[in-house]
Amino acid sequence: MVLKGKISIITGGARGIGLSIARTFAEQGSDVAICDVNPDVLETSKKELETTGRNVLAEKVDVTSMEDIQHFIQKVLDKFGKIDILINNAGITRDGLLVRMADADWDAVLNVNLKGTFNFTKAVSKPMMKQRSGKIVNVASIIGIVGNAGQANYAASKGGVIAFTKSAAKELASRNINVNAVAPGFIDTQMTVSLPENLKNDIIKQIPLGRWGSVSDVAKVALFLVSDAAAYITGQVIQVDGGMVT
Repeated sequence: MVLKGKISIITGGARGIGLSIARTFAEQGSDVAICDVNPDVLETSKKELETTGRNVLAEKVDVTSMEDIQHFIQKVLDKFGKIDILINNAGITRDGLLVRMADADWDAVLNVNLKGTFNFTKAVSKPMMKQRSGKIVNVASIIGIVGNAGQANYAASKGGVIAFTKSAAKELASRNINVNAVAPGFIDTQMTVSLPENLKNDIIKQIPLGRWGSVSDVAKVALFLVSDAAAYITGQVIQVDGGMVT
């Protein structure tokens, strides 16, 4: 149990990649605090995580609201006494061609994906700096590296997450806080399930390993990055994409 005694926060932790990371961390000994904007799935996910035998806190949090975040952080500290790990996973898409993209769709994606990552990192950095230790992993995307037609807002937000990760790593390293990112490729989640079958088949042809990724593929890399095995790794972006982007 490589995370025994650790306390982890996972944003967007009630489903998909976030829930898989929370489950993996709990199975490895960490108590977990998950937050999500969807209260309907939070309670179900909390019960699922509690089957691991770990303590679980689940709260509705809007990552664009510092008031929500600070209230949640205080609850975590009151319940667990510390914060060892932060996974910035919360994210949305509002796809559309650039020339037809509504300002509201651009703003929503940048606010959740990029500003939400900034907000939570800023809030969690303070207790981590005080204890002089911490691990932060930001969930980016290969789209933030190579771009994608119809996803200018998403690509900009995830590219921003990558640049933010590198800068935060330099700022926080002196306090023994590691900041890294994972950049998933095409992962089988609710976000991708609605894609047409012909498009899914075209995507698979571009992936050397010949399959879509699973949420556990991403969770295992996140686990490595927050473990002692990655103590000398910071400011890095690890692609989890089956070799699609090299």
